[in-house]
Amino acid sequence: MEIFTHLENYDYEQLVFCQDKNSGLKAIIAIHDTTLGPALGGTRMWTYESEEDAIVDALRLAKGMTYKNAAAGLNLGGGKTVIIGNPRTDKNPEMFRAFGRYIQGLNGRYITAEDVGTTEQDMDLIHLETDFVTGTTSYAGASGNPSPMTAYGVYKGIKASTKEAFGNESLAGKKVAVQGVGNVAYALCEYLHQEGAELIVTDINKNAVKRAVDAFGAKAVDPNDIYAVDCDIYAPCALGATINDHTIPILKAKVIAGSANNQLQTTNHGDIIHEKGIVYAPDYVINAGGVINVADELVGYHSERAMKKVEMIYDSLERVFEISKRDNIPTYVAADRMAEERIQSVRNSRSQFLLNEQHILSKR
Repeated sequence: MEIFTHLENYDYEQLVFCQDKNSGLKAIIAIHDTTLGPALGGTRMWTYESEEDAIVDALRLAKGMTYKNAAAGLNLGGGKTVIIGNPRTDKNPEMFRAFGRYIQGLNGRYITAEDVGTTEQDMDLIHLETDFVTGTTSYAGASGNPSPMTAYGVYKGIKASTKEAFGNESLAGKKVAVQGVGNVAYALCEYLHQEGAELIVTDINKNAVKRAVDAFGAKAVDPNDIYAVDCDIYAPCALGATINDHTIPILKAKVIAGSANNQLQTTNHGDIIHEKGIVYAPDYVINAGGVINVADELVGYHSERAMKKVEMIYDSLERVFEISKRDNIPTYVAADRMAEERIQSVRNSRSQFLLNEQHILSKR
């Protein structure tokens, strides 16, 4: 992999390699874009097959955070960290403290949070060395478990998508097929149930399904049957890539809106559902409640203020649907365009400011 060629082609700003022999730390910080502000993105710990795989994952995830933060209206750029190692066997306190010192050395260009393979307790250890971390447990200003805010944002996104598909946002009587009933999806089901939606749920965890059936009167189906059920809204809240060649022909939903990441197996599947007239809420727009929530910690966390910001996911999706119709493009492309337009607008204003400054200096 020619690293500088890749960075140039996709306009990355910085790639940082972090090593600490005593603790076994091997980490890669990727900063994609800081036009809108410091790069915010979590720290993932994973057993990569090669160092190149780890680099590619860090770069991919960092770019995704640029778009997610921009689309969410946050004044933050995109970055991500991957730590190479088994999160069950290779962790130690010294590792995360050493990593915290590397983050501190970036002097605020990058702010981290928990991600796959890391926990709030790991963020506490990082916080011993730097203030540029969110999602801690035991320090003032922490927001705690982001699942409820993520669920609230998905709920608001489903309402915006329902309005786009059916002409009004009411969920009363709407049949919603929820794939996966983990922490985020269970909280989502509670919102949907309170508004009178009929729930159809599935999960490989039978206890999670029973909990939803008992609490919300949901109908349970086999995991393989969720795609073909008679429903108005399909909410993927577990696995990625569930919008694919197998599922699209049997989906009956008019709306696809859920909390799962990477819902489209390929971009081509986004094109197909657009052609079929299915309203799709791009995943990184609708599931941004968690990152919006932790971002509020940066200004002194206030739950009511954070919730108001999460509610703006409704408006963000309305904007995505507007761009989709304006430019006759699928919503997944419209979401990227919305994020890119916001970043470019700030770049243009910054460039104009610098030109004005240079003009003033030249006249002195």
